[in-house]
Amino acid sequence: MKLQFSLKYLLLTIFIFLVEVLIATKLKDIFFVRAYLGDVIVVMLLYTFVKTFVKINDQKLILGILIFSFLVEFAQYFNIAEKLGFRPGSLMYIVIGNSFSWIDILCYAVGCLLLFLLVRMKKTESLLSASNP
Repeated sequence: MKLQFSLKYLLLTIFIFLVEVLIATKLKDIFFVRAYLGDVIVVMLLYTFVKTFVKINDQKLILGILIFSFLVEFAQYFNIAEKLGFRPGSLMYIVIGNSFSWIDILCYAVGCLLLFLLVRMKKTESLLSASNP
């Protein structure tokens, strides 16, 4: 792992963040999108954010994001936002979340699996193009 800035990942992070904001504000009435798709995409946001500043093994990063996501979700079971003193409606209360859900755990896992497959496909394409002169 080493520090290295990537404009490509910064732009992807900004794009995914804007999609998340769109989901939270404009598409909030579409249940499937708000309830599930946002949680699938948020792990991708975390991935691109870290890759913006750090060169790191993709599999380790994806596994770390999955574990982190699970920990945050399980912390919600214990009402960690309230215990930390964040008021309902505050930014940190919203970021940490306030209700545990097994469905969210599943969405994080699906997001990480999709991310893993995308990264693997990208590496396979790179290997194939490098071997074909």
